[in-house]
Amino acid sequence: MKSNQAVAGMTQMKTNAPRLLAMAGLLAAAALTGCAAPRDNLTTGGIPDDYRQRHPIVVTEAEQAVDIPVATTDRRLTIAQKDLIRGFATTYMSRASGPVYLMSPQGSANASAVSQLRGQVRAELASRGISTSKIVYASYAAAGGGDAAPIRLTFTGTTAVTTQCGQWPKDIGGGFDNQNYYNFGCAYQNNLAAQVANPEDFIAPRGMTPIDAARRNDAITEYRTYRTTLDQSNSGF
Repeated sequence: MKSNQAVAGMTQMKTNAPRLLAMAGLLAAAALTGCAAPRDNLTTGGIPDDYRQRHPIVVTEAEQAVDIPVATTDRRLTIAQKDLIRGFATTYMSRASGPVYLMSPQGSANASAVSQLRGQVRAELASRGISTSKIVYASYAAAGGGDAAPIRLTFTGTTAVTTQCGQWPKDIGGGFDNQNYYNFGCAYQNNLAAQVANPEDFIAPRGMTPIDAARRNDAITEYRTYRTTLDQSNSGF
């Protein structure tokens, strides 16, 4: 009986031999195909996400505002108040050309002082190049009767903004995907957007300014004089 089972087993192995050889050939071909597949050198498995795409800086239109604090005893603009107005005017001239709203508080304790300083603020804006026809008087409701509300200057112009920071959609301590957390890079992008002098620089570079011909000639003259002096000193050795 054992001999009959051995014979049957050998017969079955002979019958399955072509099938096993075919499967082995397919596995070898698949392995060679995987080795020959092209690799993307720009893709890595370390940190595939980019904080610049997650927190993009966008140039958009937004309201720019500056509050000028006014005490109840103020009768003339202080140096600090004038500095605020000058900075506001500089920002306006570089980012907008529409109206400037000079807003005064209503019902505040410093209403008398505001009424005296409002004309001085307007004159200061005009001295910085803003046409008086673009300065519009407006008002807003103060928070309370005892509130020393400020004079508010506003305009609408281009500005650079990005997403709000402080978003934590998942625990940064969990997972093994080796990716930076969602809030990573948000503060950097916000600081960059706030510090840029001209938001349009994010869209396209500025044109080159004309060369300074006089400075260029001075530089060439200095170079030639230095070369002449150097050649004369070397000739003595």
